[in-house]
Amino acid sequence: MHHHEKTAFLKFFVTYFVSVALLILVAGYFYFSQTNNHYLKTEEFSLIEYARHIKMGASIKDYSTKEYQYSYTDSSKHIDIRNFTSTSKSFFKLLPMNRNKAYIKVSKSKQSFDKKILDLKIKVIIIQALLLLLFAYISYVLAKSALKPLQESIATLDKFAKDLIHDLNTPITSIKLNIKLLQKVPELYDNSAILRLNKSVHDISELHDSLTTLLQEETFQMQTLNLCEIVEDVVQTQKQLHQHIKFHIECTTFKVKLNKNAMKQILQNIISNACKYNKKNGHVKIYQKENMLYIEDNGYGIKEPSKIFNRAYSDEHSSGIGLDIVKRLAHAMNITLEVLSTANGTTFIIKFKDTIS
Repeated sequence: MHHHEKTAFLKFFVTYFVSVALLILVAGYFYFSQTNNHYLKTEEFSLIEYARHIKMGASIKDYSTKEYQYSYTDSSKHIDIRNFTSTSKSFFKLLPMNRNKAYIKVSKSKQSFDKKILDLKIKVIIIQALLLLLFAYISYVLAKSALKPLQESIATLDKFAKDLIHDLNTPITSIKLNIKLLQKVPELYDNSAILRLNKSVHDISELHDSLTTLLQEETFQMQTLNLCEIVEDVVQTQKQLHQHIKFHIECTTFKVKLNKNAMKQILQNIISNACKYNKKNGHVKIYQKENMLYIEDNGYGIKEPSKIFNRAYSDEHSSGIGLDIVKRLAHAMNITLEVLSTANGTTFIIKFKDTIS
């Protein structure tokens, strides 16, 4: 499953499951509250019945003397008949006697009530847990079903893109070979048109390699590597292409969990841009600090650094697709990219989460 497919799956699953879970929890809360109130009314009614038996002189043998108690009290003020109170151990209710100011105070132990409430809580929790498990499974099935058309569309597009990129490899190689043959002709060796053509083919080749790596995202093999060695490899290639640029590397050992090909494409794109859009006889400085790799140049800067990773963003020198691919490759390896730019240069900061101390 592709990274974006996993993201879509999780969003659908979480949205549906959380919505249903909230309904289940709210329904459980109201059910518990209503049942609790019903139990309280039952307890109050049992006290009224107990007091009625006492006032009528009826037998109270059905009422446990340990659970029920009563006493008489005088009161000169009116007491609301709806009075019903409780403490941590007992319920209490005051009821008027016949034609006098005396009141009978009846009480009942809360032991049986507390047990019923505990049983109710356990029942509600178990039912809610079972319902949450059931709807978690339903959410999983629905998310998978909703994702299936997307997966089929992506698979079709991936196949088309892979076939197209594979077919592009032949004409690119052919153009490279023919340019080399043309450059063997002495009067064409330094021809500006040939040099521009050679540079354009190199850019297309880099883009071809980046797209090939991007389409292998689902088969990424992550391994612990020394990033500094990859930096050295990329810099050696860029030195040959940009001989007017001075490179300063301060990186010896920086072990990171990554995919070598993907990381190489990221570095090639960023370092290549640092060279292309630099000043004459400019420099590119690459150094490590904690879990970050800095790529710093002294070029003319970027007008809108926050937009350079957007697919729609481009300038007169590029199509804008290169850094979009860089962002996607970095995202697939759990890498964060940050850009700082002024009129005196640009700094790319590559932050790694899976570093090895």
